[in-house]
Formats: sequence, C-alpha cells, structure tokens
Amino acid sequence: MVNVVTKNESGVLEQIKGTMKQKSVELLHLQFVDIEGILKHITVTAEQLQDVVDGKMMFDGSSIKGFSPINKSDLYLLPDLHTFAVLPWTIEDGYSEARFLCSVKNPDGTLFEGDTRNVLKKTVDRAEDLGYTISVGPELEFFLFKTDEYGYPTYELSDRAGYFEPSPKDIGERVRLEIYRALKAMGFTIEASHHEVAEGQHEINFKYADILAAADHATTYKWVVKTIARKFGLHATFMPKPVYGINGSGMHVNISLFEGNENAFYDVEDKNQLSEKAYQFIAGILENVKSFVAVTNPLVNSYKRLVPGYEAPCYIAWSPSNRSALIRIPAKKGLATRVELRCPDPSSNPYLTFALIASAGLDGIERGLEVREPINEDIFHMSEDVRADLGIENLPGSLEAALDELKAGEIGLKTLGEHVYNEYVAMKKDEWDSYRTAVHAWELENYHTKF
Repeated sequence: MVNVVTKNESGVLEQIKGTMKQKSVELLHLQFVDIEGILKHITVTAEQLQDVVDGKMMFDGSSIKGFSPINKSDLYLLPDLHTFAVLPWTIEDGYSEARFLCSVKNPDGTLFEGDTRNVLKKTVDRAEDLGYTISVGPELEFFLFKTDEYGYPTYELSDRAGYFEPSPKDIGERVRLEIYRALKAMGFTIEASHHEVAEGQHEINFKYADILAAADHATTYKWVVKTIARKFGLHATFMPKPVYGINGSGMHVNISLFEGNENAFYDVEDKNQLSEKAYQFIAGILENVKSFVAVTNPLVNSYKRLVPGYEAPCYIAWSPSNRSALIRIPAKKGLATRVELRCPDPSSNPYLTFALIASAGLDGIERGLEVREPINEDIFHMSEDVRADLGIENLPGSLEAALDELKAGEIGLKTLGEHVYNEYVAMKKDEWDSYRTAVHAWELENYHTKF
C-alpha cells in the first residue's frame, strides 16, 4: 500500500523534514479519532517518517470502539501532511516530539468507512459537487476543576469568577495563556480568550477554517486544553453539564458556504443581508435538527444542558440576532456572513457534528426549502401556549428521545454511512440502557428513607 505524494505535497514534506531537523524531533505521534471523537495515537520514531508518509503504519482496528471486527482488523494510517505540528510542551534538552492527524484506510488503499474523518470528507466532496466550499468556526467552552494529591479530578471548581472577570478572581487566566501559546506554536490563529459565565468555565476562540481543518482544530484544541491544564494541576472537561444549577458548556458552530471567493450566504439587497441559499440552508438545518441532535449532543448529560434558564437553546427557531433561538446570524456580514447553530456541545465528535450540520443545510439548498419566519422575541420567557401558537418545537429532551429521532429520520444514515450509523446507534443505545438501569444518587436521596 503506497501513498502517492502530489507535487504540492512534496513541498510540504520537505518543509516538514526541515522542521524536524531544526527542532530535533525524535518521536512522531500518528493521531486519529474513534467514533465518539476520542483521540488515539500510535507513536513511532522520526526515522520512520517515509514509511509514515507512504501509509505503511498498520494497527489493530478491532481494538478501537466501533471500528473493525476481529476477522478484518488490519487498518492503516495515512497522515494529512498539513496537520504536522511540533508539540511545544515536549521540547526538552534540545529534543522534541511532533504529530500528524491521520485518515484511516483499508489494506486495499480505499478509505475506511468507519473513520469519522472520512465521513466528513464525503460531505466535503458533496459540497464541491454542488460548487461550494464550506468554512466552519467552532466555539468550544470548557470547565477547569482542581485535582487531588494523586492528580485525579475532584468536583471542586478551579475558581469562582464570572463572565469576563479578570485576575485575581479568574485563576484560569494563566492557564488560558499557556494554552494560547501552545496552540499558536502549533499553527492556530487565536482570536479571543476569556472567562465564561459559569464559575470555573472558560473559552478560547480560534479562527475559522475549511470544514475539515476546523474539525482537526477542534480535536487538537480539546487535546491541548486537557494537556496544558494537567501541567497546572487542573482537570479540563468538555462534559456539557458538569455542575447542577449553573450554565453548561456549548460548542456553537458558525458555518458558511463559499462559491469561489464569494460568500454564498451574503446578499446586500436583502433586509437581513442574507441570500436565498442562506435561507434554504437554515431551513434544512431546522427541518433536520431533531434527526441529528443525537450526534451533536451525544451524551446522557448533554440533555441536562439543553433546558430553559441557562442560555442553552432548546427551542427550534431562528433569528437574525436573538440568542434564545437555536440558530442566529452574527452581526458581521459580507465575507463574514455565517449561520450559527447553538445547540451542539463540545463532547461531540467534531467530524460527525460538522458533517451533519453541513449535510442538513445542503439538503435545504438542494430541495429549495423555504425557511419559517424568524423569532425575534425572547423564547426563554414565552409561555408554552405562545410557543405552540408560533409553531416553535422543542429539541428532544433525552438521549433516548434523540436516538428515536435519529432512527426515524434520513439525514443520519445518508450522511454517516451504514457502518458509522449502525455502530453509533448501537453504542448510544447501550449507553442509554446503562444509565436507565443504574440507581443514581438523586434516587437514593429522595426515596431511600421515604419509602
């Protein structure tokens, strides 16, 4: 199995070799994700670079959740040369380590259908067939918790600061600075960093990119955040609702389509400065969101964030500016015109999340769907009757309900393919059954002595 390096990529490869020599790179980490989006890697020596580039690194796919059965377990890693990065926290005594993000291939050289990065590539191809490229800018929030004397996470938040508060109340400011420096050294363009609304909650925003690179960035970001937090004796979590009674963590997804160098969502003549394609894209998301929320919000815990009162959108509506709606349109227009979907959370697999959002929007364009009227009032404070009169539906209220919607709809199977779809549904059904049959602390507290 040989990877043919294109003329353009040969230049990239020579740059990589130069950097490896300059930085005395000893080890290469070949990274990929499982169906849940959990990062995995295999480490090889720098001397094996050519074999790495040629796609000769094999691994046992049967050991990765949702990948291969044991009788078809041999899979290969093929690095994306554009994801090469020296890991700044590994630099010591003049030596360092580096990484590649990889796609997974079968022994015959075809793309492995269980690799979620390959799932997203298919959506990229679909958009290109329609004449579009897709840009995405995700915003991932996270919490910092203290660790105990053994380095294990506790349930004690790292600080008691609030929204936009600086030091000394924001103890995480120094942690964010080190995360920023690490990400910048790895090629990210950081746009903003701040303390979020909840105690112990933080956000670092990086520049948008093409949809595949954006998913790579989100995956890398989560890894770097956790790694740097650990150096400060803290535990970073992207669990959507780790603390009852305060805001949870979201991953707002800003997405736009381009036709050449022109933003396909922008129309200066429209009252909202949105094109017909933008409205159709929004309509596609609104029509399909119930069917894909089991992927964008993949945990039992995800649905404890999607409740009224904590700024998380749980009502299916859109607005040019209203943050209580599921979809809003940020104020910047022109090339920056984009659709912001606010329900996804950072525990989701970015490759699958971005693929489904893009697929749903493209579905709206292909079918010429008409978007419903925008909702500019505060939906959070509407009565149930008013929401019903306006036709505003709720997102599913549990992982079980979301899985039912996923199975009832068409967008999941169409976008994910049979392998990932079937493995994902089975995995999440087991997760729900495990939660459903467990006895929880709330039950013991409320029922143990009463009955």
